[in-house]
Amino acid sequence: MSQTSASTRQELGVIAQHAKVIGVGQLATMAYGVTDAVVAGRYSDEALATLAVASSIFISIYVGLMSVMQALMPIYSELNGAKKPLELGKAFRQSLYLGLALMLFGMAVMMQSGIFLEMFGVPEKLRPGAVQYLSILGWALIPTLGFRMFGALNQSLGAPRIVMQIQIAALAFKIPLTVWFVFGGLGLPAMGVVGCAWASFAVNCLTLIAAGITLHKSSLYKPLALFAQFESPNWKRLKTYMALGVPAGLASFVEVTSYALMGLLVARMGVIATASHQIAASVAAVLFMMPLSLSIASSARVSYWMGAGNPALAGALARSALKLTVGVALCASSVMALLAVPIANLYSSSPEVAKLGASLLLFVALYHVADAWQTIGCFLLRCWRITVMPLIVYGLTLWGLGLGGGFVLAYQGLNGIAAWQQPAAFWLMGFVALCLAASAFQWRIWQLTKPPT
Repeated sequence: MSQTSASTRQELGVIAQHAKVIGVGQLATMAYGVTDAVVAGRYSDEALATLAVASSIFISIYVGLMSVMQALMPIYSELNGAKKPLELGKAFRQSLYLGLALMLFGMAVMMQSGIFLEMFGVPEKLRPGAVQYLSILGWALIPTLGFRMFGALNQSLGAPRIVMQIQIAALAFKIPLTVWFVFGGLGLPAMGVVGCAWASFAVNCLTLIAAGITLHKSSLYKPLALFAQFESPNWKRLKTYMALGVPAGLASFVEVTSYALMGLLVARMGVIATASHQIAASVAAVLFMMPLSLSIASSARVSYWMGAGNPALAGALARSALKLTVGVALCASSVMALLAVPIANLYSSSPEVAKLGASLLLFVALYHVADAWQTIGCFLLRCWRITVMPLIVYGLTLWGLGLGGGFVLAYQGLNGIAAWQQPAAFWLMGFVALCLAASAFQWRIWQLTKPPT
């Protein structure tokens, strides 16, 4: 066994450990959405449908903004690998300016959510609750994005456990607050789906406070001298960050909207279809935490070794991490498909919603494998500062074939096939589109990491 192969195996162990910790934290955060879906579903089918519509818009905006900041993690990791802690501290401080701009932009968009609801033909009875929900979460973007920046810093330092601990503690507050705010009690009136938003806002504020205290108190960050001084904006550096982060953010925006806008387009099929689609979307989002965690951990370690001056190990590690992620996704999809019926019954007490939701989960099983494959590819390409290519690929495949093809198959029919009039049309076409995107990413990674002959 060559030294590179031995090091790759060792690094895969590190990635697996970091991904496990990141995954637990991500699942704790994702449990916010699951809690909202379960509680809203128990409140009423209309509340669950409203949540499906509103969360589609929120996720589209939030993930796009978050991805701009997450794309900076390879920069942090390279500086960590190069043993330049003061430069890393300076890079983080400068990124705060970019983060603030993103928060303000996101808030402004969220406050205009009524325009999007009307644009996509969302039923009028769902709009008031969705607008209230999104207005509250617009303010929640400040603590939410702030905490994500804290998470990116810790992941680059190889210390994701701190983030996980805060996320788990936050979930302990999120669950009872959601139940209380939605159903009311102890002098508080029932707020329905809007209560989910207020609970999320309160919990996200707590996580940001905990992150701030940790940055000041923990010895881990002392070499970075994070608070030694606050320089004025370095426009050259910020331009570099934007050149990397903005295409990555737009690519993630295209990716997530191809997924989230399904909820808005499915809403035309009625409450039953929308509520069942929310079950499928919620489960898909939970499953996605596994490949996402592996992708974050893998890109951090690949960038670390590139910064440490070992591109051969970085390349071998990228290829192995891709195979590992797809293998884990295949296992997870198999288990989920076997448990489709009990999972759907957990989400809704309505037999119609649960039956349709269970059938959609079989399509989600296919979708998840392709989603994991393309996710790890996209994250690894960022290690080589490649962010424009995924944006172009996503636009052509996910928006063009996935979302557009799903709409045609669902509502108009395709090549002699009658219109399905079922949410499954969107999941099937999304699967095909993701496979094409993943293939393009893997081809590029194989080019970048091909050992010299």
